[in-house]
Amino acid sequence: MTDFEMTREQLEALIKEMQPVPMIALQCGSPSSRQENANRAWEKLGRDMGFNHMTVKPNGRGDRFFSAEASPL
Repeated sequence: MTDFEMTREQLEALIKEMQPVPMIALQCGSPSSRQENANRAWEKLGRDMGFNHMTVKPNGRGDRFFSAEASPL
């Protein structure tokens, strides 16, 4: 596991992307769940920062700090 630190801007974007999406019209289907939104947000951050989003764990240093397996280059 490797320690990572996201920027404040990345944290704010992550939180914003994890918010539920309001349902606008029933014929469009169900909106993504909060969990689906969170998974996509972490996956995007993982691509940007070079870690496997499925291995993220808090490391106790604060909201912007976490540990994860680094992605192979």
